[in-house]
Amino acid sequence: MINALYKIPHAINERVLTYAPGTPERASVKKVLDDLLSQTIEIPVMIGGQEIFTEKTEEVRCPHDHRHVLATYHLAGEKEIRMAIDAALEARKTWANMPAESRAAIFKKMAVLLSKPYGDLLNASTMLGQGKTIYQAEIDAACELIDFFNFNTFYMSEIYNNQPDYSPEGTWNQLEYRPLEGFVFALTPFNFTSIAGNLPTAPAIMGNTVVWKPSRTQIYSAYYLMKLFKEAGLPDGVINFLPGSGKMIGDIVLNHPDLAGVHFTGSTDVFQHIWKTIGTNIKSYKSYPRVVGETGGKDFIFAHESADVDALAVGMLRGAFEYQGQKCSAASRAYIPSNIWEELREKYVSMVNTVKTGSPLDFTNFMSAVIDETAFERITQYIEYARKDPRAEIITGGGYDKSTGYFIEPTTIVTTDPKFRTMEEEIFGPVLTIYVYDETKYRETLELCDQTSPYALTGAVFARDREAILTAKDMLVNAAGNFYINDKPTGAVVGQQPFGGARASGTNDKAGSSINLMRWVSVRTVKENFNPPKTYEYPFMEEK
Repeated sequence: MINALYKIPHAINERVLTYAPGTPERASVKKVLDDLLSQTIEIPVMIGGQEIFTEKTEEVRCPHDHRHVLATYHLAGEKEIRMAIDAALEARKTWANMPAESRAAIFKKMAVLLSKPYGDLLNASTMLGQGKTIYQAEIDAACELIDFFNFNTFYMSEIYNNQPDYSPEGTWNQLEYRPLEGFVFALTPFNFTSIAGNLPTAPAIMGNTVVWKPSRTQIYSAYYLMKLFKEAGLPDGVINFLPGSGKMIGDIVLNHPDLAGVHFTGSTDVFQHIWKTIGTNIKSYKSYPRVVGETGGKDFIFAHESADVDALAVGMLRGAFEYQGQKCSAASRAYIPSNIWEELREKYVSMVNTVKTGSPLDFTNFMSAVIDETAFERITQYIEYARKDPRAEIITGGGYDKSTGYFIEPTTIVTTDPKFRTMEEEIFGPVLTIYVYDETKYRETLELCDQTSPYALTGAVFARDREAILTAKDMLVNAAGNFYINDKPTGAVVGQQPFGGARASGTNDKAGSSINLMRWVSVRTVKENFNPPKTYEYPFMEEK
């Protein structure tokens, strides 16, 4: 049986714990942090339920303390990559035909296990391996991933229950939502454990089997996700875990005739390479692969002169600097009218100067380290570029240090050039660039905002004037797939704000909604006739 017509109750978003001093969750996660820091684990390739230890290994180190080794992980070679594809295709034979309610039960159990005991483990591993504060880890690794599991199973039942409205007497019309024919390739980023969990599981919920390549800087928490999948009862081979070279894995997987789809979050360049490769190989596939991707962003905050300055300042700080700006949705450019600029500048700079940066183990820190040395070097080059250019002024931060961890201060640049490099290019770090515009040129500057970046992921407008809000909403209609009014452009919640952008930001297939899950099925229409005709003639053929 491919589909079952059943109804799962509507999901409810997981409550976000505060981890305030004296709370039980604070004590609990600190105990797990201590435990993880006391050991160095070995992470294998995981294929078809087997743990495979290869000859080539690399280390996982804490971004906030790069002397500390958390794990050694084994890299998949050509042999393991082909094994993973074979394992996925073999598992598909039974997984694709498992009753939908049985698949749903596995993922609903994952949600329960992730609440406890895996919540502390995933939060702590995300803090140590990816440099998140406890609150950012809680929102991501625990709550959002629980929401993905619960809401996606609900959306699956909604999709399966979407059946033809009418069947004439004597017939029955049905829709079957078949998994794709082949396997799905999931490539996941470092910055969200929830994305790393969702990209392989969303296709799997719909009956597909998956080859999963996690980011090399997210291997640590990804390994514990595989442990979670196993404990929840996911059959061997449904999701196969391949740490390793993206180029090697991609070259083999993207050239395989059974590739049925790609679920991707990462850089624009890599996604465009994937798309180009699939296009070049299109005649060699058994079916046209589904390509779903979310890539970069150059996300904006646009203020009108009627904006609440206090709310605007907080929106800019949180939007730009939470998780060190390493969110696809992070505010990276801001447009501020000149007649509120001085008031905003004073409040904003004063606020940013109170931000503490350091180890995620110190719960008083708002920010921690960026993910690795490569990111550190890339981000600081932008800061130095702005420091030397007469069109720019650094009004907060600008300092950085990698002696112990990859720390960069929350940096704010003000530029006189709306097409300044840091206004246009994705930085993916704690750097916000502000352009101060003439408040009489609101519409002109909205047009400038729309045309400045090739991306269209998230954006926000701050205004109390409703006409100004409507104008921005209309003029920026294609500039952001997720648009926020009087709120920071980050923090999309599953089931509330389905996430995704267009233009160079991706295919806008909206993770956290049924829109995404529909991409992982191929629909078959079935008509059954209970009273088929016995002669071929029609009434119009009768003689008078």
